[in-house]
Amino acid sequence: MSLVAHSAQTSAARDPISIRIERELLLALAFVLPLFEAPKNIVWIAFLALWIANRIRARSFGGLWDYWDTLIVSWMASGFIVAAFAGLHGDEWRAAVDIVRYGSVLWALKRSRYPTETWLALIAAIVLGTVAALVWSYYELFHATKYRALNLNSVGHVNQSSGYLAVVCGLTLITIRARWRESGAAGRAVGCAVLTFLVASLFWMQSRAAVGVAFVAMVSLLSVYAARRRESLGRIALAAVGVVAVVLIISPQVVRKNSEFMQKSYWLNGRDEIWRVGLAAWREFPVFGVGMDNFGRVDHERLQAWSAERGEAFERQRFLTAPHGHNLFINTLAERGLFGLGVLLAVLAGWAVDLARRIPPATAPPLIWLYWGGTAGAWIVTVLAGLLNTTLHHEQALLCALLLGGWLSLSPTISPRSPSI
Repeated sequence: MSLVAHSAQTSAARDPISIRIERELLLALAFVLPLFEAPKNIVWIAFLALWIANRIRARSFGGLWDYWDTLIVSWMASGFIVAAFAGLHGDEWRAAVDIVRYGSVLWALKRSRYPTETWLALIAAIVLGTVAALVWSYYELFHATKYRALNLNSVGHVNQSSGYLAVVCGLTLITIRARWRESGAAGRAVGCAVLTFLVASLFWMQSRAAVGVAFVAMVSLLSVYAARRRESLGRIALAAVGVVAVVLIISPQVVRKNSEFMQKSYWLNGRDEIWRVGLAAWREFPVFGVGMDNFGRVDHERLQAWSAERGEAFERQRFLTAPHGHNLFINTLAERGLFGLGVLLAVLAGWAVDLARRIPPATAPPLIWLYWGGTAGAWIVTVLAGLLNTTLHHEQALLCALLLGGWLSLSPTISPRSPSI
């Protein structure tokens, strides 16, 4: 154990009990996140309340205000601003709390200076909670008397569960790669077994977007890591080709599903019809949208009335109503208008710029790579999978907040230059 790590652990052992409870609540939140709905919310409230109390007692909230603080506060406030001017009324005020939930976790972690052992334990809690949720789902799947999809209990629908799982797959991969030398044979075997289980489960969920984006994210993370260490990218390219070849030969259900949709010229699976609904709602309320979680309130009757007001013909078959937009950007545009979309794009841009400016050097400790890689993978999944599914909300957004918050806390140790890869 290094002197720095030993000092961090010794310091952690001397921390007041309220600080230690705060850290335990954080780990509990990460573990129960994909498992249970009510405990997740209870633990979030308890963690945030204790975090604030501890910072007031210490008279320190983690440093000076910076642009990320402005972004996070603007993000949290945007939901309520949209609710105040929403075109439709229903769930907009309640839904705005969702941004506060993951925004507050992001802000708290950004301003926390936890010891190394806590940041490592947070990664373990995220992965183990996901494994536990999958084991539970497999148990129910094999004991069900009728068809049941594999998913994560608290995350829900397979499209959302697969997006969450894709982020965890990337996180697990970079953890194994960055800690490969220090893990030993047993640690490597366990890590590879867990990753295999996660990837196999992702294929079982049959989300074409999640499988494809997870592959892109994992290859990207390995490539950046190898490039920074001046290692050849040839092996990664060869492995990627090999994986694609094996998948095509085995032809799992998700591949056959994609082929069937393409043969029917229906590869978007009705998403284009849902997107038309979202764009029609945005056209009606361009600045602030219909309000968060009100996408499902846009039915055919409303669409027909809006068309009639504009003197346009209404073709019912071109529109498919749905609870959400199946696209992060169209859903945000419809529910929060140009205002909300602008805030979201500012957050995603700041996230990307921060990752690009602080790519860890080859000499960076594994912990830095774990959070950079986990956060980069989360961004890739959020944006690319967000083209076909509504990402970055509820559990998936909280997962991203845990990783991004950890990265923002640790990243000041990385020189903010634009490194060449």
